[in-house]
Amino acid sequence: MLKQRVITALVLLAILLPALFYPGALPLALVVLALMTAGAWEWGRMQGLGQGASIALAGGCLLLCALSWALGWLERPLTGLWIIGGGLWVLAGAALLRAGVGAWARVPLAVRLLGGVLALWLAWLALAQAHRMGVNFLLSVLALVWAADIFAYAAGRTFGLKFTRGKLAPSISPGKSWEGVWGAMAGVLVLSAVWVLADRHFGVASPSFYSLLLRQGLWFLVLALVFMAAMSVVGDLVESLVKRSAGFKDSSALLPGHGGVLDRVDALLPTLPLAMMLSSFVQP
Repeated sequence: MLKQRVITALVLLAILLPALFYPGALPLALVVLALMTAGAWEWGRMQGLGQGASIALAGGCLLLCALSWALGWLERPLTGLWIIGGGLWVLAGAALLRAGVGAWARVPLAVRLLGGVLALWLAWLALAQAHRMGVNFLLSVLALVWAADIFAYAAGRTFGLKFTRGKLAPSISPGKSWEGVWGAMAGVLVLSAVWVLADRHFGVASPSFYSLLLRQGLWFLVLALVFMAAMSVVGDLVESLVKRSAGFKDSSALLPGHGGVLDRVDALLPTLPLAMMLSSFVQP
C-alpha cells in the first residue's frame, strides 16, 4: 500500500508541477479539468448511477467547464459568483452535517447530482483564476489545506479527546476530534506567519493569499484563516458523509493507494472558491 501511495504521488507531482509552473494557464487548467471530470464520474457512482449515467454526468461537468472557459470567465472578475458559491457552501455544509448521514438519501437525486457538479465546476474555475493571480497565491491556498490536514491529524493523534467530551462527528468520521480542528487552525496561522515573512524577505512579484488578506489588517487575516481552516474540515466531512451514506470506503480506485479524486480534493472544493471570495474583499 505504501509503495502504491508513493508511486501515485510521484506520478501526480510529475504531471502537476510542470503544469503549475508553466508560464501560461492552459496546461494546469486542462490537468485540473481532467481531475474534476473524473471527480464528477465518481460523484455519479456514489449517487447510485450506473456506468453510462456516471460518464454522462462527467461529460456534463466537462461541458460546463468548457462553456465557462469559452465565455472568458477565467479572465473576468466573478465577485458575485464567489460570494454566492461560498455562501452556499457554508449554508449547505452546516445543514448537511447537522442533519447527519441518514438525511443524505432523502435529498432529491437531481439536487444531489447538480450540487456535486456545481461544486466541482466552481472549484475548477476558482483554481484557474487563482493560478492567474500568481503561482505564489495559488500555492499558498493549496498549502493552507495541506497544513490544516497535517496539523489536524497530528493534534488529533496527540491530544484527541483529552480536553473535550466527545468526537467532532462520530457518526460521519469517528477518527476526527475537536482537538484536530484546533490544531488545524493553529497550524494554518503558523503557516501564514512564515509565508508572509517569506513574501517580504524575497520581495515576491505576486502576493500570497496571506499577504493579500493582511492588507485588510491582522484581525481580518486571523478571522479569515480560522474560517478557511474550519471550511477545509467541512469539505472533508461532507465527502465522508456522502461516502458513508452510499456505503463507499473510497470515492473510487482511480488513484492507487490514495482512493479516488474526490478523496484528495474534498477539502479544496469549499476552500478554493472561498479563497477567491475573501480575496475579492481586499482593497487593491
